Amino acid sequence: MWDDAFPSFLIGLREGLEAGLIVSVLVATLVRSDQRARLPHVWTGVAAAIGLSMSFGAVLTFTAANLPGKSQEAFGGTLSLVAVVFVTAMVFWMRRSARTFSGEIKQKVTAALGMGAGVLIATSFLAVGREGLETALFLWTTAQAAGSSSGPLAGAAVGLLMAAALCWGLYRRVLHINLTRFFSITGAVLIVIAAGVLGYGMRDLQEATVIPGGTSYAFDLSAHLDPASWYVTVVQGTLNLTPQMTWLQVGVYGAYLAIVMTLFVRGVRGAAPAKPVPVVPAEGAKSVVLAATDFAGAAKRVSVPLDPAEAEQTATPAAMRAKSPADPDPDPDAGSAAASTAVEAERSAAPAPAGGEAGSVSADADKAATCAAIEAEAGPSATSAAEGDPTADGEHASEGEPTAEGEKSAEPAASGPEKPSAPAEGAVATPSTPRRFPRWTVPAALVAVPALIAGITIAAGGGKPASGTPVVEVSAADCGKGFTAPKPGRQTFQVRNTGSRTSEIYLIDPVSNAVYGEVEGIAPGTTRALIATVGTGSYAWRCVPNGGKAVTSAAVRVSAGGGSVEAVLPVSEKDLAAPLAAYRTYVDQGLADLQTKTRTLQSDLDADKLDQARKDWLPAHTQYASLGAAYGTFADFDAKINGRTAGLAAGADDPAFTGFHRIEYGLWHGQSAATLAPYAKQLAADVDALRKDFPKQDFDPADLPLRSHEILENTLHRELSGNADYGSGTELATTEANLDGTRELLTLLRPLIDKRNAKVIPAVDTWMRRTEQLVLAQRAEDGTWTPLDKLSDTDRQRLDGSVGQLLEELAPIPDLLEIRKAA
Repeated sequence: MWDDAFPSFLIGLREGLEAGLIVSVLVATLVRSDQRARLPHVWTGVAAAIGLSMSFGAVLTFTAANLPGKSQEAFGGTLSLVAVVFVTAMVFWMRRSARTFSGEIKQKVTAALGMGAGVLIATSFLAVGREGLETALFLWTTAQAAGSSSGPLAGAAVGLLMAAALCWGLYRRVLHINLTRFFSITGAVLIVIAAGVLGYGMRDLQEATVIPGGTSYAFDLSAHLDPASWYVTVVQGTLNLTPQMTWLQVGVYGAYLAIVMTLFVRGVRGAAPAKPVPVVPAEGAKSVVLAATDFAGAAKRVSVPLDPAEAEQTATPAAMRAKSPADPDPDPDAGSAAASTAVEAERSAAPAPAGGEAGSVSADADKAATCAAIEAEAGPSATSAAEGDPTADGEHASEGEPTAEGEKSAEPAASGPEKPSAPAEGAVATPSTPRRFPRWTVPAALVAVPALIAGITIAAGGGKPASGTPVVEVSAADCGKGFTAPKPGRQTFQVRNTGSRTSEIYLIDPVSNAVYGEVEGIAPGTTRALIATVGTGSYAWRCVPNGGKAVTSAAVRVSAGGGSVEAVLPVSEKDLAAPLAAYRTYVDQGLADLQTKTRTLQSDLDADKLDQARKDWLPAHTQYASLGAAYGTFADFDAKINGRTAGLAAGADDPAFTGFHRIEYGLWHGQSAATLAPYAKQLAADVDALRKDFPKQDFDPADLPLRSHEILENTLHRELSGNADYGSGTELATTEANLDGTRELLTLLRPLIDKRNAKVIPAVDTWMRRTEQLVLAQRAEDGTWTPLDKLSDTDRQRLDGSVGQLLEELAPIPDLLEIRKAA
């Protein structure tokens, strides 16, 4: 779980810190303005933004859950691309705005204070809502890539909690963080993670056949790397790099990383160190003022000027303080201080390297020049005034906005409590120390160091298990080396693949071939744990390398102290061949009946017989529902024949909404026969095409055991939740058809199930009868059905409970009949 948590932890920490800083600035601005009564308006906007973000995540989740297989892949792939765009834009935006966003927020809040509560609520809602929507989208895509939501949600929760703690510390002035460096480092890591999400999204689109090349692999290391090993899991969870990747995945991953990381690293390079500048004597203070001012003007001519809001906030207090008559005679020390500040202005305004941020350079130059002018003109009285009043400039209140290293406040701060001493006349300012390492060192290290540590750990450990644990070496040449008679009871065997191929490893009963335990897909040089309960009986190892023949070890016998232990008799494709052939015949006959019934429905609408069409619609639809075990085989035909509005932009009016449910919607919503006749004609054509194509369709025999449980599981989530009704109120009729389809499938699988566990089918039959009785109780003598929403609460609870228990009894069947190479 935790291997999937890092990307979401980072996005939660970063986005949470951004949102938290915005809220801190909002609150601080109101507190300084003596507007504490308006704080509930800020929290209202924040709460609304959080609610919107959670709702957005729920919409994404439930929309994807109700889409068919390929549509889910296309939906997930598209949103992955959107998430990458948002994350990339966010990384670059924050790199540019880390210095000035405090002033921008304060300006907006100040304007909102004069326009009423609604504007203040909207300001906080929009400021926080953007961060929330970005977070929800990226978390959804990382959860899709991980295949589970527990790890990403846990990582995001930890990141958000840490962000909240950091914001509190900054607000209370307990912590000081270089935000520019923080956002630069996390931005580099997020670019690496976003490259993986981009590759994953491309793979989704390829699997949905939206983009070609799904079988053109750049590399396939699945035969050499164990997908369940910790190091593969960590790399896949954090970077979305998998042992098997297509050329398109590799291409977009490398191109995105090379282009975006290059632009980002170039953008965060610091300004080049300035040449030594001699300090101007004190009597030249006013010349220093002019020089600093001229230098700031030069900086503006070669770079982007300050943000208007920031410039206004900087210039206004400077002008007021410069005009103060507190000390008309310039102090000699003031000139030296101003000269030092001028030097800093020159450093700030020094030309940035290619790709640098000219805007930030100009901003720093302007601020340094302004401070020089203030100190020189106002003299020591201004400084002493600031020293005497720690809150004179509004930046030293007990509660205020977070000030962190690297963030340039929009308001100029007064000189600190310690007045800078003037350097000796003729002294030369010391240039800033150049960086020892280039900027790209940090992001490169963040990617390379974990991989290096993993490699060293693997090499040093050699995959050796803990001492005292039975070790069994397996390979195609020598399966079960080192295996001796185990002790009775629950045992953990460390299985090490010493061969050259990925293999399936089984602990079996050599007499019956029953399986006590298994390890699937163990790669060469990998050690995996196999847990099994040992009782009285014979035991042997069976090794099945990819592309090779099964090899069985010598048997050992356990007789003393062990009771009987149940093992699973393996199932092969050959065992399922007969049930599969019989079911294909059943489906083909069902499709023939479906053809007849859809043509009848088409004739009714062609003849403008709407009442008769409503009667004939239900038999046709339930006939299709009874073929549920084949829905995975029907591929795109299922969406055309029985598709719903989930995921369609225009809902029931969307042109892609066709088939039974589109006709149902029209028949029970007052649409004319002329409107529905084209849909009926298309439905009949799709059914004819399906029957013609079905004999050529690939029906995976492993699907039969899975469908014995999935048919009614889908029924519980769709029909019995009311999500599949478009006006006819016949959800229970469809439920009965699904029960019939499940019963037919179990009849074919019963011999295999009874041979492996004779208790399963009797329990299933009991709950099947109970469930069917509850369903049929809602059918009237004239063949009409009680709509689901008309059932009493008691009847609905009984039905849901009965179906739930039936699913519990059906749950062991997929495991019992799983195809195993040990057979």
